[in-house]
Amino acid sequence: MKYSGAKISLILLTLLLLSSCNAVKRVPAEEHLLTDNTIFVNSEKISEKRIYAQLYQEPNTRFLGMPLQLFLYNQAKPNPDSIFQHWLHKKPNREERLIDLLSEKQVVRLGNIYVNINEWLKETGEAPVIVKEELTKKSADRLKAWYWNNGWFNAETGYEIIPKKKKKRAEVNYFVQPKKPYFIDSVSTRIASIVADSIYNVHSPNSAIVPGKQYKTQDFGAERERLTTLFRNNGLFHFEQEYISFEADTINTGHKVNAAVIIQNRQATVDGTPTRIPYKVHKISRVNVFPDYSFENRDEPVIDTTSVDDYHLYSFDNLRYRPKALTNAIFISPGSIYSDADRTLTYNRINQLRIFKYPNIQYMTDPADSTGTDLIANIFLTPRPKYSLGFEFDVSQSNIQKVGIGFGGSLLIRNVFRGAEILEISARGSIGSSKDAANDEDKFFDITEAGIDLDLSLPRIFFPVSTEKFIPKYMYPFTTFSLGASTQTNIGLDKQSLTAIMNYRWLPSDDLTHLLDLINIQYIRNLNTDNYFNVYRNSYQELNEVATAENIVANDEYFLTNEDGSRSLIIPGGANAFLRATRLGEIQGLNRVQQQVVNDIRERKNRLTEDNLIFASNFSYILNKKENIYDEDFSRLRVKLEAAGNLLSAVSKLANLEKTNDRYRIFGVNFSQYVKTEIDYIKHWDLGNENVFAIRTFGGIAIPYGNSNSIPFIRSFFAGGPNDNRAWQPYDLGPGSSGGRNEFNEANMKIALSAEYRYNLFGDLNSALFIDAGNIWNVLDVVEEEASTFNSFADLKDIAVGSGFGLRYDFDFFVLRFDIGFKTYDPAQEPGNRWFRDYNLANAVFNVGINYPF
Repeated sequence: MKYSGAKISLILLTLLLLSSCNAVKRVPAEEHLLTDNTIFVNSEKISEKRIYAQLYQEPNTRFLGMPLQLFLYNQAKPNPDSIFQHWLHKKPNREERLIDLLSEKQVVRLGNIYVNINEWLKETGEAPVIVKEELTKKSADRLKAWYWNNGWFNAETGYEIIPKKKKKRAEVNYFVQPKKPYFIDSVSTRIASIVADSIYNVHSPNSAIVPGKQYKTQDFGAERERLTTLFRNNGLFHFEQEYISFEADTINTGHKVNAAVIIQNRQATVDGTPTRIPYKVHKISRVNVFPDYSFENRDEPVIDTTSVDDYHLYSFDNLRYRPKALTNAIFISPGSIYSDADRTLTYNRINQLRIFKYPNIQYMTDPADSTGTDLIANIFLTPRPKYSLGFEFDVSQSNIQKVGIGFGGSLLIRNVFRGAEILEISARGSIGSSKDAANDEDKFFDITEAGIDLDLSLPRIFFPVSTEKFIPKYMYPFTTFSLGASTQTNIGLDKQSLTAIMNYRWLPSDDLTHLLDLINIQYIRNLNTDNYFNVYRNSYQELNEVATAENIVANDEYFLTNEDGSRSLIIPGGANAFLRATRLGEIQGLNRVQQQVVNDIRERKNRLTEDNLIFASNFSYILNKKENIYDEDFSRLRVKLEAAGNLLSAVSKLANLEKTNDRYRIFGVNFSQYVKTEIDYIKHWDLGNENVFAIRTFGGIAIPYGNSNSIPFIRSFFAGGPNDNRAWQPYDLGPGSSGGRNEFNEANMKIALSAEYRYNLFGDLNSALFIDAGNIWNVLDVVEEEASTFNSFADLKDIAVGSGFGLRYDFDFFVLRFDIGFKTYDPAQEPGNRWFRDYNLANAVFNVGINYPF
C-alpha cells in the first residue's frame, strides 16, 4: 500500500498538467485545428492507410489520445528574445542587479538559454495543423487521382469541413464515388527496332501489364522499369527509359483498356543532323584492368602489363596482385554481350574485397570494329593503403568488476599473399578492480584479461577440389581462417581458451546468406577450480545448509567454527570433501531431498569446472528481406545446425582408445559430443508515421550424446537481459520453475517470444511497449531436478512473461535504449500465485542497451 498513494498522486498530477494544456493556444482566431479526417467511399467509412496517406493534412500526432508534441510546441513563447528583454527591463534596476550578481556576460547567456529552450520546444514539438480550404481541395483532387491511377477513371470526390462544438476545432469528411473500374483488355506493341522487338517477344510472358487485370498506373511504371532492365542486360548499351511510352485506349470499349507499348529508336546526331538509330546488341571485345590507378598517375606511362583469360592488366608500377585474384572479381568478360547486371556484380564484388576504393568502370566503342557494336571495358581500381591501424579504449562496470578499463588495437594488412587476401591481427586487454576476486592482495587493479586474434580472409572457397559448379563466383564466396587465444586472471575460475575456425561464406541471392564453419575448435582450460564455491556462492550456501543440518553426521575436519559458534564448510577442501563423501555414501543422515540437492550441486560443479574440447561444424541459413537500414517492413529468418564430437569419436574408436569413466579423452580432456539447432525469426510491420510493430520468435535445443551427458557452458542457452526477457536480469531466469537460484543459470533448451510496438514521442526520442515470453529447460541431459527439466508439453506452463515500456534516443549512427521490464507471469512462484506477483516498480528490471533488441 505504500506505493498506492504515490501512484495515485502521480496519475492525478499528470492529468492535471495535461488538462491545463490548451491545444488551440496557437490557433489564430477564425481558424480551426484539424482534429480528424474521415474518408467515405460510397457512403461507407474506410480505414485503409494507403488511401489516407493521399491527404495533404493530417491531425497532430497523438500518444494515448493526447497530442503531446502539440502541447510541447504550445509551451514555446512566440518571441522569446523580446519577452526576455521585456522581463529584464520591466522593473527598474533589474538588469543592473543581475549584472552585479552574475556579470554582463552571464546575463546575456541567460537570455540565450531562455531563447534556446523555447526554440527547442518549437523544434521538438509539432505546430498545430490548421484546416486550410485550399489544401482540403487539393486532398480531394489527390484522392480522385489515386482512384484514377487504380482504374476508376470516372471517380468523383468531394469534401466537407465540419466545425466542432469545441472552440476553434474542426474535422474534415471526404466523399468518394469510384463508379465502375476499368480492366486491361489487350496489349499491343509498336517497337521500331527489330532487335528490341525480338528481345521483348521472348520475355513478354513476364510483362507487368496483364490482360484481365484491373488497370493500375503503377503496373505501367513497373513495366517501364522491367523493359529498361531487360534491354540493358541484353546488349542494348544505348537504351534509356525515356524511349518507352504507353497508350491506353478507352473509347467505346465498355470499361476496357486497350494498351499499347511504344518503343522508339534512340536519338543520335549523325554528321550534325539529329536522327534516330535502330538499337544494336553490343558485345565486349576487350576488358582492360588498371589495378593501381589514381588521379595523380593518370597521365603516367604503364610499365607492367600482363594478360590472363583475355583480360589485360596494365600497371603504373610493378603489378602487386596475382592476375587471377583480380579477374575472379570481374564479371564483365570478353566476348559476352553488354549487361548492366555484370557491371553491378563487378562493383559489388570489388567493394567486398576491401582492397580497393569504389571502382570506376567505363565503356568505349572499340575503334577496331567498323560495325560499331564492340565495346571496350576499362576498369580503374584505386588501392586502399596496405596497412590500417585501429585502437579501442573503454571503461565499464559489471557484476564482476567495480571498474574495468579495456584497451585494444588491430593491424589490418591488405593483399598479404598478392591474392587480395586480408590479414587482421588484433589484441585486447583489460584490467579491473573486482568485487570478489579469487586472490585479492589489496591491489586496486586485481583482475586482468588479455587476448589475441588472427583472421585471414580469402576471396574464394579454399578447398582441395573446385566448388565453382556449386558456389559460382557471382555468390561472392569468402573463406576465413581464424585463430584466437585469451587468458583471464582472478576472474571466476581463471580461464584460458584457444579457438580455431575455418569458415565459408557465400550469398546465393541478394537476401540469402550461407555460413559454414567447416572446422570450429575451441579449447577451454579452467586454471582455478578451487575458487568454484567462492564464485558460485548460492551453490555453496545450499551445500552448507545441508552439511550443517541437525540430521547430518559428517567429519569435523570439513568445517570451521565461526565467531558466533556456527559451523561452515571450508572452501575449497571441506566443501569438496563433503561432496566426495556424499557420493561414496560416507555421510550419515541424508534424506532423499538433501541427497538430491547435493547431487545437483555436484553435477553442476563438475560441469562448470571441467575443461572443454569442442570440435564442431555448423551451418547457418540466413534469409534477410531488409532492403536497407531504413526499411521497417521486413522479415529475417536464421536457422543454424551444429554438430560436435563426431569426428573425434570416430577417431577414438578407430584408434581403440581406452575410456575413462565411460568417456574418451583427447589430450587429457573429455571432448564434447552433441547436436544443436537454433531457429530465429524476426518480422517488422511498418504501420506508418514512425509506428512499427515487431515480433521475434526463437527456439533452440542442444542434445548431448555419445561422449557427453551435458552441454558445455559456452554452448548452453540462458534467459533474461536487455535483448531477451527484459523483466529478468541476464542468467536470472530459469531453468523451468526452479527460480534462477544459481548465479549463472543455463540449460540446453530455450524458447523466446517477443512483441514490441514502437512509436515516436517527439523529435529523435522514441518509445516502445513490449511483451517478452520464454524460458530455458534441461532436456535429455544429466540434470534430474524436476523443476528444471522439460518432460512434456505440460512444462510450457513454465514460460515466463515479462512486459514493460522503454525509451530510445536515435543518434543516427546508433540508438541508445532504456527499457523497464515487469515480471508479469513468474513460473518460480507457487501455482495460482504467478500472475502479477511482483508487478511493481520495486521489483522492476532496468535495462540499458545499444540499438533495438530485434
